[in-house]
Amino acid sequence: MVETPMQYKARIVALMEGKDPVAVQRATSGQLQQLVAGVPLGELRRRTGPEKWSAAGLLAHLAEAEITSTWRYRQMLEHDGCPLPGFGQELWAKLGNYSTRNPEESLLQFKLLRQTNLQMFDQLTPEQWDRRGVHLERGEMTVRDLAIQIAGHDLNHLTQIRSALKK
Repeated sequence: MVETPMQYKARIVALMEGKDPVAVQRATSGQLQQLVAGVPLGELRRRTGPEKWSAAGLLAHLAEAEITSTWRYRQMLEHDGCPLPGFGQELWAKLGNYSTRNPEESLLQFKLLRQTNLQMFDQLTPEQWDRRGVHLERGEMTVRDLAIQIAGHDLNHLTQIRSALKK
């Protein structure tokens, strides 16, 4: 059964029950670094199934997803109530050559973009955390809601990377 956008949102938000989204996001880069340190490239690129991404593919996805979240946060902060389009992750995977992309470069891209977002979070006022956007698949969300969803996305993919690497 294919998960709907709203089912996906509910599953990801449930992963965050009782957790601080900024703390989760702060920890993700280090956890990713630890998971892939010393792992041979062949193992990072190994897929566990025809419809599954490899650990390297998941790193590439996380890096590119951070591009979209960076843009979405800033759009909501600048244009309260703005539309937030979705993106076709399979198309992005193809265009980004996830299967052959250098995992070290993906991790570096992720780390740099994430650090930029964390620095922004440290400056936000309570009013800015409540700025809104309307995701075309998941409905209305605040900057805070997006931070929760991104942190849940992190947890989801950390679990998938652990599974792919049998850790």
